[in-house]
Amino acid sequence: MVQFAVARRGLPSAASFRRWSLGLSTNVTLRVVGEAEARRLNERFRKKRKATNVLSFPYGGGSGDVILCHPVIAREARAQRKTLAAHYAHMVVHGILHLRGYDHEKHGDARRMERREIRILRRLGFSDPYTVKSPPPP
Repeated sequence: MVQFAVARRGLPSAASFRRWSLGLSTNVTLRVVGEAEARRLNERFRKKRKATNVLSFPYGGGSGDVILCHPVIAREARAQRKTLAAHYAHMVVHGILHLRGYDHEKHGDARRMERREIRILRRLGFSDPYTVKSPPPP
């Protein structure tokens, strides 16, 4: 299921979100939120007083909720010179992998998760999300 708690103008379609999550988890809710909701959830559950790009709340068996903060994701996409769709696809995959038990607290775990993300995103038609494009010369 896809929920939008922000204006949908300029966002990828619900169908795109479903396509990016297809095959990764059958019982997941993707919720696109604003900064206030993301900040509240991050503070309550992670004790961090700021909005973050993605939060995952696993219920077991790969199911759960993935919270996507639109303003943060949009800023990151611009800063990394990626399309909004490419960055959202990455955040959906990243969040769902967290539901499946992947994490990136240790270097080896981070590399394993990144390799998995790169393979999945390549199958979805996106390039390596960890290759940030350089800004054009002045």
